[in-house]
Amino acid sequence: MSNKNKIAIVNSSSFGKIFPDHLERLNKLGEVKNFSVDSEIDGKTLAETLHGYNIIISSVTPFFTKEFFDHKDELKLISRHGIGYNNINLDAAKAHNTIVSIVAPLVERDAVAENNVTNLLSVMRQTVPAAQRVLDDKWEERAQFVGHGLSGKTVGVIGVGNIGSRVVEILHYGFRCDVLAYDPYKSALELEQFGARKVDELDELLVNSDVIALCASLNEGNYHMLSEEEFSKMKDNVYLSNTARGALIKEEALVSALDSGKVAGFATDVLEEEPGRANHPYLAFENVLMTPHTSAYTMECLEGMGDKCVSDCEAIVLGKLPNTVVQSQSHYIK
Repeated sequence: MSNKNKIAIVNSSSFGKIFPDHLERLNKLGEVKNFSVDSEIDGKTLAETLHGYNIIISSVTPFFTKEFFDHKDELKLISRHGIGYNNINLDAAKAHNTIVSIVAPLVERDAVAENNVTNLLSVMRQTVPAAQRVLDDKWEERAQFVGHGLSGKTVGVIGVGNIGSRVVEILHYGFRCDVLAYDPYKSALELEQFGARKVDELDELLVNSDVIALCASLNEGNYHMLSEEEFSKMKDNVYLSNTARGALIKEEALVSALDSGKVAGFATDVLEEEPGRANHPYLAFENVLMTPHTSAYTMECLEGMGDKCVSDCEAIVLGKLPNTVVQSQSHYIK
């Protein structure tokens, strides 16, 4: 293996921290260095920062734009420590002869789906503020925390891919929910296999759902898909949970819906701009639970994610094409 390889681990708060053997394997491939950069860093500055590094393991940020690739020297691989790749310009990567790979979706399926429902239940049952009352030695105030049950509710799931389909299964089989599913890319038969009824129009889901779970991948067609108009169509006192991408929701519209009481509670593991801070507008509301993009943070999931990223790097060094690529170069196939 060539010792000319230089591997940059960018903006990952977990890679190599829990499973040091992942770093040990990378160190056998070449020089390894961790980078923490601003999530909104411009492409040219990012390229200059990562100059000389020809393999990158990246978190959900920063954004690898056309400007980044225009200024970057050799870059063999960007291995995403996750399943999303909306922060990478695939056309620019192809023009730059850079392979882009992701973690196999099944690795994250259970962990992210479980967290979507966990956070949702926490909001519906007011778990966090109720637990805080115990810490404040105010057990007697427990009558303030009468929540809502999930069982038997009509739940709309937006996006029924790898993770959304698991959310449907949990809701349908675990909580006896009537699950409505909106996913233009899935047939009614596919959705029925998981336990959901397909709706052809998003409006049908919005009007009829007591609870809405966001599980869609982000693309140009669904940016801010839940905005003022969509919130106006929802039931009063609706609950929402988002473990997909923050930009699926227009934040100002949700803040207004929370302020008016239209939305009874909101659980989110993601924001349009991350990291979030304590002064985020969502956090002005007691019925909001925000977690720091930790849906994939189980020991089982992180081990699988790390294994996949390291295997990607090992394959590239050997001149082979990694598994689960979203942007490939044919000359790597041996």
